[in-house]
Amino acid sequence: MAPLAADVLIVEKRIDNADALLILSGSADHEQRAAAGAAEYIRGVAPVVLITDDGQRGGWDDKEKGNPLFVERIRRKLIAGGVPAEAIVQLPGKVAGTIDEAELLAASADEHGIKRVVLVTSEFHSRRALWTFERVAAARAKGLEVGITIAKPDRRYPDRWTWWLSPRGVRTVAGEYVKFAAYWLFY
Repeated sequence: MAPLAADVLIVEKRIDNADALLILSGSADHEQRAAAGAAEYIRGVAPVVLITDDGQRGGWDDKEKGNPLFVERIRRKLIAGGVPAEAIVQLPGKVAGTIDEAELLAASADEHGIKRVVLVTSEFHSRRALWTFERVAAARAKGLEVGITIAKPDRRYPDRWTWWLSPRGVRTVAGEYVKFAAYWLFY
């Protein structure tokens, strides 16, 4: 049952020739999401990469001699991955979760000419993210088509067979079910 419980959370919906990629905030997963976003940009999926600011700071960075915001870390990772700085657009304001990002995209879609967007997120977050954006952003920004691509997990994440054997895996997979239930009830 463990692999099935994990697999249910994972969904991918490809859209080529999108207007924008949107890298969802997620402090712990910012590197994987930025790398996947850069790869999709290089592949030609979209001409613009949107990022959001969750207001969170990371650990100490020796190069920066400080604790930069994750949004700045994402920007640097995108540029290092080949995305030109002028192709990166930071949406205004701070977000506290997936619902905030969906509402922010809905409010910004017309301004940025976005009719087709590809979300970039982590695998276990993908089903809730797609559901939220299709329900919230697409409903508010009429005609918005939402796709999703998955950032491959790094070694810190357990796989679909062993997630239930580690505290991180239980927090990630079981926690996502709890969050999805809350989103379904309240949004």
